[in-house]
Amino acid sequence: MTKMIHSYWAYIVLIILIVAVVNAIMGLTSKKEFSDKSLRISLFTLIAAHIQLLIGFVAFYTSTYYEMMRTVGMGEVMKNSDLRKMLIEHPLVGIIAITLITIGFSKHKKKTTDVAKYKTIAAFYGIALLLILSRIPWSQWFSN
Repeated sequence: MTKMIHSYWAYIVLIILIVAVVNAIMGLTSKKEFSDKSLRISLFTLIAAHIQLLIGFVAFYTSTYYEMMRTVGMGEVMKNSDLRKMLIEHPLVGIIAITLITIGFSKHKKKTTDVAKYKTIAAFYGIALLLILSRIPWSQWFSN
């Protein structure tokens, strides 16, 4: 059940993260004012990503993969590319991506110009988006 919620919530996170990145790039290139709407988009992305992280922690520790890791040991997990992706790469890259979103949101608040705010959001959220896209278990997403 938790895995299913984690998978469905990921769609929400991806959509709003893409919207936030596109909004920041459009604001940056058109030199628009950093509006309340842009702030809300960035903030909602931050909140959605943190909710995904919490759901992910629960899904990770209640998964059959985690039990398998405890049974076979870390050495075997690292030798198996599927297990390594699900137990090491996916969670680690997700944590790094959400950390980047958090840093980007925090840093943008300290910027004094609209261009700098958009640039900060575009850079940090953009890198986070690329990282997340690189470690989504696509085969499991489309088999459910």
